[in-house]
Amino acid sequence: MVTTAGGIEEDFIKCLAPTYKGDFALAGAQLRSKGLNRIGNLLAPNDNYCKFEDWIQQIFDQMMKEQIQDKVIWTSSKIIARLGKEINDESSYLYWAYKNNIPVFCPAITDGSIGDMLYFHSFRSPPGLVVDITQDVRAMNDEAVNASPRKTGMVILGGGLPKHHICNANMMRNGADFAVYINTAQEFDGSDSGARPDEAVSWGKIRANAKTVKVHCDATIAFPLVVAETFAQRQSKSVKSKSANSILDNSNGIMK
Repeated sequence: MVTTAGGIEEDFIKCLAPTYKGDFALAGAQLRSKGLNRIGNLLAPNDNYCKFEDWIQQIFDQMMKEQIQDKVIWTSSKIIARLGKEINDESSYLYWAYKNNIPVFCPAITDGSIGDMLYFHSFRSPPGLVVDITQDVRAMNDEAVNASPRKTGMVILGGGLPKHHICNANMMRNGADFAVYINTAQEFDGSDSGARPDEAVSWGKIRANAKTVKVHCDATIAFPLVVAETFAQRQSKSVKSKSANSILDNSNGIMK
């Protein structure tokens, strides 16, 4: 999994304090005077980030000790896993990623509040945490390269930096075999976010004979529908199977 800094920090912040629904048209100056930050049509109070700072700085202090005493080399994925462990909250997807040993990469982890926290921590404990981005680039690319001879597929929600890194990793194996893009970006501005799958074929990021589709839709609408018709169906069958086995076990082999 590859995501943005916002995709990391907001997952943790929601466990510490609520974010509120607002409106895209709310005046910035008025919000500023009330200590509210607007994220699209969501409102995040300044206090949320104060709580986030109090929580994360203690963890950074411990990580700093491990860096010095145990020579731990931190990467963004290692930091994310550690934070997922520390949040210990089942409403956090990063908690579940940690629990299931699923690597979560964030190549631009400093591009958000986490970057601010690393900046603040570098003054409290000079020179601060050293984050090795090269190890994570190798780890991401190896996920694709070591998949051979198996096939790889990409499900990309939105665009930008995560989309590029996922596609680029698959270029290292001469392209992905399946690709699903879900975003509202258009290609006329030349952005990577808006690029259709066929552009990635020209780079060798997607194979020429790959099955691909771009869904022009808000990912928060489309992706739950995709999950409901694919992954969730398999989960549902698994739950039903376990329930049936449980009934058999509890009835000495006689189905009730």
